[in-house]
Amino acid sequence: MGATKAQITQGKEGTKKNISLFWKVYAVGAGVVLLMFLLAAWEVFGDLPDHTVLENPQTELATEILTADGKTLGSFYNDNRKPIKFDDLPTNLIDALVATEDERFWKHSGIDGYGTARAVAFLGTKGGASTITQQLAKLYFTEQASSNKVERIIQKIREWIITSRLEKQYTKEEIITQYLNEFDFLFQAIGIRSASNIYFGKEPQQLSVSESAVLVAMLKNPRQYNPHREVSKEKSLNRRNQVFYQMVRNGKMTEAVKDSLTAIPIKLDYNSADHNEGMGTYFRENLRSWLTDWTKEHINPETGEPFNLYNDGLKVNVTIDYRMQKMAEEAVYAHMERLQAEFDYQQKRNKTAPFTDLTASQIESNLKSAMKRSIRWREMKKKGVDEAAIIKSFNQKTDMTIFDWKSKFRERDTIMTPMDSIRYYKQFLHTGLMSLEPQTGHVKAWVGGINHKYFKFDHVELGKRQAGSTFKPFLYSAAIDLLKYSPCKKYPDGEYTIPAGKHGNMNDWTPVDSNGDYGNIMTLQEALAKSKNTISARLMDEVGPQPVVDRAGQLGIDTKNMAAVPSLALGTADVSLYEMVAAYGVFANGGIYNKPVLVTSIEDKNGTVLYQYVPESKDVLNPETAYVTVNLMEGVTKIGSGAKLRGNSTWAANTDFYKEVITDYPYDFKNDIAGKTGTTQNNSDGWFMGMVPNLVTGVWVGADDRAVHFRSTKYGQGATMALPIWGSYMKRMYADTTLNISKEPFKKPENLSIEVDCDEYEKSQGNDPLKGADQPNSSTNELDML
Repeated sequence: MGATKAQITQGKEGTKKNISLFWKVYAVGAGVVLLMFLLAAWEVFGDLPDHTVLENPQTELATEILTADGKTLGSFYNDNRKPIKFDDLPTNLIDALVATEDERFWKHSGIDGYGTARAVAFLGTKGGASTITQQLAKLYFTEQASSNKVERIIQKIREWIITSRLEKQYTKEEIITQYLNEFDFLFQAIGIRSASNIYFGKEPQQLSVSESAVLVAMLKNPRQYNPHREVSKEKSLNRRNQVFYQMVRNGKMTEAVKDSLTAIPIKLDYNSADHNEGMGTYFRENLRSWLTDWTKEHINPETGEPFNLYNDGLKVNVTIDYRMQKMAEEAVYAHMERLQAEFDYQQKRNKTAPFTDLTASQIESNLKSAMKRSIRWREMKKKGVDEAAIIKSFNQKTDMTIFDWKSKFRERDTIMTPMDSIRYYKQFLHTGLMSLEPQTGHVKAWVGGINHKYFKFDHVELGKRQAGSTFKPFLYSAAIDLLKYSPCKKYPDGEYTIPAGKHGNMNDWTPVDSNGDYGNIMTLQEALAKSKNTISARLMDEVGPQPVVDRAGQLGIDTKNMAAVPSLALGTADVSLYEMVAAYGVFANGGIYNKPVLVTSIEDKNGTVLYQYVPESKDVLNPETAYVTVNLMEGVTKIGSGAKLRGNSTWAANTDFYKEVITDYPYDFKNDIAGKTGTTQNNSDGWFMGMVPNLVTGVWVGADDRAVHFRSTKYGQGATMALPIWGSYMKRMYADTTLNISKEPFKKPENLSIEVDCDEYEKSQGNDPLKGADQPNSSTNELDML
């Protein structure tokens, strides 16, 4: 039956009422929304940022360390944020960002009406409504999104108002830049530049399309889509592929390219920003100390306070070459792992391991002393724990994580007593390496130890150890300078005594050579090459100890506590690797000392130069003395303890000793190399100082405790412990021709008055009483060659 007239009329009236009700609800709703916006604008729900805050958002900016070759070595920060300009953002990153996060970004005025309507209509199931500008507003001014719906609505309204203001204050390009600079990608990667450095080891402008897509994928949720977290790798891959899809949809990528990129797995080059990890940890810690002092003395004009190292956005340009630093660390770790394995193997037969030549009471005293120097002891003392209870705690087993070369990440979890851990850590061999460009004083590589997380002590500058035979060039250069001796001058190598009372000697002093091979006549070059202590004693007697101390001081060695005694000829004085490298740099640089330089300049966040280094140079040797000393040291790598650098030892190349201990052998260097090995008493220290015309590198190896060492000189000498690091490092650098490491001869001064050609020298001697004497046995003892 059809509807009656009354029913039709009633229906029309009902429709009118519904329409009226709709508009009333709409009006009320619109009014409420308008009122909420007005109340928010009137700051009823809390203060809104004024325009000055919007112009200068308060963000902490990390201090960035930039290497000489333009790489980021590390940062000092509370928040590891390193801002970047829009022009330095790659197009593929911008395209991926807009296509994925805000398709109409370039068209809307901060609020996307279409997106908002879609989000309301479908309750967010077909995409959210938040624009890039809104996300920036949230990053800047919403510390934590509220879980309360009403509060979150109020927060959202505030964000909308701030969004409108941001759109008025900034261009679209500035908004994108600020957003990418502000976003936290986790793992201390705040901002796109830090994220690019940490996840891919490169600057943003170097990012590939795929890498950009990975970072854009993380914007949705940096934890859930993080490619570094094992549990989220698959989600990261899927989200990256979704970014590709969005780029195709927005005409920024073809379907074919998408298909090819989707098939490629995510490849990270993860670089931790942890201060104990990453590249150049020991260098960075040394730099932090220097910068802390510098910032205290320099005022930030914006704040009127001293610069803050951790949030003022300083840029520190350093002399380190990133490539060389990487190669140095690779060489150090490769050799030290092998050397430690050999040391541990030998210690299995040592009943007092890791100590050698100590009695039980001496070992107990040694460990107790180490216990009282430990952090655990100091902290418990501060808490008022009595000494007996502290000692008891050191003998109770506890869970701990320890350093271990054999473990995947060089650490493992275990259970042991704190006292056992002290003894455990005593067994480790440590090292220091420093490379210097002698013409400028620029430090190019700095490795202070084997692992900064577990071993904080820096063996480049802080550690001072006996130099052994690496000190002998100072004696020889004094003889060349004062007595005009030629490298070809001959001496007998028989035992030689400096009697008591002479040169400050309390007793007769008769040094011996390790191989006991005496009775030869040899040139000074041969004597230095083979570290003949007997001939060093003769030279010391002729020159005198004080001129040698003076020479060391001229070369930059701290001589305040250096005793002017004959034994100084054998390197009994404690010196740092830092001092030794700088001193050897004088020989390579024609007699000019350049103080080592770490920092070339410091800039503020706006690029204004705040500090520019001024070279500290001085002439300390005449060029002739420097060159002749270098000529002497070239003999070390030709006929002496550094000869293995030439790869010309058939015996060595076919022994298990070389295969197991000597890293990256053979080196097979053909160019001119000057150097000196050094080994101290009981094999506690192994040194090698090596030079080519434009690079001086020193290496030291030894345990922190001098009672921990190899029993055999075969393993404990500088030619085994330290020289292989130098050889491995140089081998890596020569493979990279862009580094321009010299293969040229050392520059010979004009009008050289000291004869370095031994054939010509022989002709000039005439009545030399040693001329024509038997020459040294040509079959040099192989152990002496190590």
